[in-house]
Amino acid sequence: MAEVPKTIKQWQMVQPTTFNKETKEKIPGKLEMAEIPVPELKEGEVLVEIAGCGVCHTDLGYFFDGVPTVSKPPLALGHEIAGTVVAGDPAWIGKEVIVPAVMPCRKCILCKTGRGNRCLAQKMPGNSIGVYGGFASHIPVPTIDLCVVSDKKGFALEQLSVVADAVTTPYQACKRADLQPGDNVIIIGATGGVGVYMAQTVKALGAKSVIGIARNPEKLQRALNYGCDAVISTIDKDNKTIVGEWRNFCKSNGLDNTGWKIFEVTGTKAGQDLALDLLSFVGKLILVGFGMAKSEYMFSKLMAFDAEVIGTWGCLPEYYPIVLDMVLSRKIQIEPFVEVRPMSTIAATFEEIHKAGSPAKRVVLKPDF
Repeated sequence: MAEVPKTIKQWQMVQPTTFNKETKEKIPGKLEMAEIPVPELKEGEVLVEIAGCGVCHTDLGYFFDGVPTVSKPPLALGHEIAGTVVAGDPAWIGKEVIVPAVMPCRKCILCKTGRGNRCLAQKMPGNSIGVYGGFASHIPVPTIDLCVVSDKKGFALEQLSVVADAVTTPYQACKRADLQPGDNVIIIGATGGVGVYMAQTVKALGAKSVIGIARNPEKLQRALNYGCDAVISTIDKDNKTIVGEWRNFCKSNGLDNTGWKIFEVTGTKAGQDLALDLLSFVGKLILVGFGMAKSEYMFSKLMAFDAEVIGTWGCLPEYYPIVLDMVLSRKIQIEPFVEVRPMSTIAATFEEIHKAGSPAKRVVLKPDF
């Protein structure tokens, strides 16, 4: 049993990247190690010793791109957390858990009508629970939302941290899409940190034909082993050409080009514009990725197509045990897509992933304070 600490060690975002309004000069963000007292735990709260925290593009958005956090810096970023309960309710001590990235209030109208994943009073580590986030030694969290890992089935606990967001977000997206066995699916960004799980999730839930669209040909070939039935590279192609390749796929495989469900995972303008061009009769476009760009679209097409554009956010904690079981049973593979590094590499890791855009593996930072 880990010793209950008196302090929490954190890698704090002291300030995000900013720009001088007059000179337009970039002012780099700052990450600094800090040590804060362990707070007095409230009823229903426990202290989790963090085994690992995944680096999500949302974290990079907060640090590099001016996306605001609810809690103001300094704070520890990180919302993709797995760890062990070391203090609080005695019934929870020693349990290995996954901390949901979105923890709803359970009281508001959204929570009471099944939309708690978008609860406006939700708690999100590394964003809206004060100074506390996953790039730290410990974090205080409510027990009601925790997902217990009773048997790791050979995984290291830190590997399972990706379930907290990268793997559960696609499951929630499938729920929003009302994905049914036999549905045909397009995934834009099928090779990214969330896209690799999006493809596996739709296939595990019974999708008939899954087309992965992305830039990197090598990663696209890999995607054929992890959920995708066919792939299309976007390199040196305009949207008209890509749409044509999709239609040719439908024709050659005896598939109708209506009713497809499109999951846009990149959050980029290029990805979103392509998704809108692919959207056709009685289709659904589900926006999974976040970005700051704006797109222009003739929305009367939605009327003419009888089509839908749907947003999706996070994942209900109630779904976590289902997704965890899919991972532990290897219906969704995570080992090929996870890389564990010491948390002390956080600054270099942030820079590397920010420059790479879409790294081959999701980096999980393991505390080494």
